[in-house]
Amino acid sequence: MPALSVLPALFVAAALLLVTAGAGTAQAVGYRYWSFWDRDGGRWTYATEGPSTARPGDGEVQGMRFAVSEDSQNAAQPRGTADFAAICGSTPARHGQKRVALVLDFGTKADAPAGETPPAARTACARVPSDATTAEALAAVAKPLRYDANALLCAIAGYPAKGCGEQVSGKGAGEVSGKGSDAGAESPGAGTGTSEKKDGGPSVGLVAGGAVVVVLAGAAVWQARRRRNA
Repeated sequence: MPALSVLPALFVAAALLLVTAGAGTAQAVGYRYWSFWDRDGGRWTYATEGPSTARPGDGEVQGMRFAVSEDSQNAAQPRGTADFAAICGSTPARHGQKRVALVLDFGTKADAPAGETPPAARTACARVPSDATTAEALAAVAKPLRYDANALLCAIAGYPAKGCGEQVSGKGAGEVSGKGSDAGAESPGAGTGTSEKKDGGPSVGLVAGGAVVVVLAGAAVWQARRRRNA
C-alpha cells in the first residue's frame, strides 16, 4: 500500500525527535567557588596547586576569582589590573621578605549565593616572609578568610558569608542541587588544576544514541518483511 511507504521516514523522524529531546534535557553542572590563578607571561593560567601549598616568589602576581564554573577549562579568570609594578610599586623590598601582588575578583551578581552581593574587585600587595604561602599572603591583606574542615578556601575578605564549593545546576547562580563532595569541591576550589564532574548516570548522548539504533533497527526489520511479502 502506498501509505505504508512513509513508515521508514517516520522511524527516522522519531529517532531525530529522541535525539533532540535528549539533548534538551542535558544540564550543565557547576560549582560555586574561589578559583586560583598564576600570572604567566601576561596571561592567567589556572594554578596547579592550592594556595596553602603554593609559595610564590618576590615579584609574582596571583589572582583569585569567585564564580560558578563547570571545570578548570571554563573557569572565569580574574578581571582588572594584573601588573606587579602597578600593584606593588609603592611597597619597597625588604631583606628576608617578598612582595606578592594579589588580584581579588569577587565575581558577578549572577554567580553570587542567594541574598549576597559581591564586593568590588580589588588588588593588594602582600609583603610576607620569603617562605610564605599564597594563603599566608592572603591572610596578610584580605582577612577574614574562611576554610572548611578539609582546608578548602571558602571565603576571602568574608565573602561569601556562607557556602563552600557547593554544586549548582548550571552556569550562573542557578539552583543549588546539593553540597559538593570533598572530591568535587576540593578539585576546583583548591586550584589543583583538576576538576571532577559528577554524573548521575549514562550520558544523554549515549542514551539517545541507543534509542536511535533501536528505532532504525526496527525500521530495517519492517522493510525486510515488507519485501518478502511483496
